[in-house]
Amino acid sequence: MPYKLPIETERLTLRRYVETDYDDLLKLQSNDDVTRFLLYDSKTPDEVRESLALRMADVPMDADLQALTLAVILRETGQHVGEVTLFVENSTHQGGEIGFVFHPEFHGRGFAAEASAQVLRMGFEELGMHRIIGRLDARNTGSANLLKRLGMRQEAHFVRNEFLKGEWTDELVFAMLADEFVSI
Repeated sequence: MPYKLPIETERLTLRRYVETDYDDLLKLQSNDDVTRFLLYDSKTPDEVRESLALRMADVPMDADLQALTLAVILRETGQHVGEVTLFVENSTHQGGEIGFVFHPEFHGRGFAAEASAQVLRMGFEELGMHRIIGRLDARNTGSANLLKRLGMRQEAHFVRNEFLKGEWTDELVFAMLADEFVSI
């Protein structure tokens, strides 16, 4: 693998998912508040099992549409606080995309920023990505603010470009280039 896991920060461990993470992933993916701005609706237990299997699979991160999703674990307690994902958006142009989903009870403590900064570092420094974007529903101001705190710039605001969950939604796109990334 061209990347090293697990990743340890002061407060967090970012690691591959394991079978025993099922209950935590179910709690995350079946919560309507969590999935409100995501591309998918709340998932059933069977759908979460499928989702967990995908997260546990080895991903070389060398071809379009591959994704590496890491469980974010609070080192002090061992609690699952959320997940971060790095997608290979375009391998030819060395483009990636970052995503993150955290349990609401852990919002506002900087865990998403701490974990996401490590995913950006991995993308740029270990996988050699040239550009990483973040795309989100424009109503998701918390995530937009997080991308700004990470140093990403807003490059686009697409007005009513996606029909999601029964309504037209705006999409924001943020981006960062490798030479703009400040190593952590």
